[in-house]
Amino acid sequence: MLWALLASVGSLSIHWAVNLQPQLASVTFTTNNPTLTTVALEKPLCMFESNTALVGTYEVYLYVLAESASLRNASIQDHTSAPLSSTFQQTEGGRTGPYKAAAFDLQPCSDLPSLDAVEDVSRASEILSTYLVRVGANGTCLSDPNFQGLCNPPLSVATEYRFKYVLVNMSTGLVQDQTLWSDPIRTNRLTPYSAIDTWPGRRSGGMIVITAILGSLPFFLLLGFAGAVLLSFVDVGSPDGETTHDSQITQEAVPKSLATSEPSYASVNRGPPLDRAEVYSSKLQD
Repeated sequence: MLWALLASVGSLSIHWAVNLQPQLASVTFTTNNPTLTTVALEKPLCMFESNTALVGTYEVYLYVLAESASLRNASIQDHTSAPLSSTFQQTEGGRTGPYKAAAFDLQPCSDLPSLDAVEDVSRASEILSTYLVRVGANGTCLSDPNFQGLCNPPLSVATEYRFKYVLVNMSTGLVQDQTLWSDPIRTNRLTPYSAIDTWPGRRSGGMIVITAILGSLPFFLLLGFAGAVLLSFVDVGSPDGETTHDSQITQEAVPKSLATSEPSYASVNRGPPLDRAEVYSSKLQD
């Protein structure tokens, strides 16, 4: 971090703290910074205690000032050198004066975790909170009536802000030291829909494949549905296997097989047929 590196040089001027400005966090820790409503800053590590040995308990306050506000009204302390406790609501989001957005303990340089440990997933959040502070990180404190503590609500979109760190001696309650106001830092603006680049050359190969599949899927579904409707009107039986049904008239006109025919009326009433020899004998007797 910038301030930690400056402190490690060794001999620093006794007034260097007031000659430095808050800086945006390194892209190593935040790839999207600023965002639409937040700004991530480096904490002033090893900076204030590089002047003289600090004895007692100290905290660092972070103040925020909208660029529309005049720097002539940007004092962060009253006439007794006590730090202001102005809030986001009281200053209209920093437009009428600075408001206190964050407060954290001044951590000794000897207790800072190694930046190499940031690769450890279990410690990443702890290390980032040690080295960075995010302005605008609390999205509910303004609307939560039960919220207790320092409200750090989202910043306005496409708006310039300045930031200042203030060292407060908690034993006396007075301002011990402070940095300069930062250069203006602007939050991002919304990208108009018409300005979004949809040219395939700006997309990854996987994204193009997914887009093509999703775009052609309705066509195949419609084609399958049309085919199912057409098949429902077509007789799928082949000529050889076609099933026919004779009418009642045709069935009555076709003679029945002798093997399965019913006995004739004469056979039923006259009994079984006589042998020819018996018939001839009967005639002779007559």
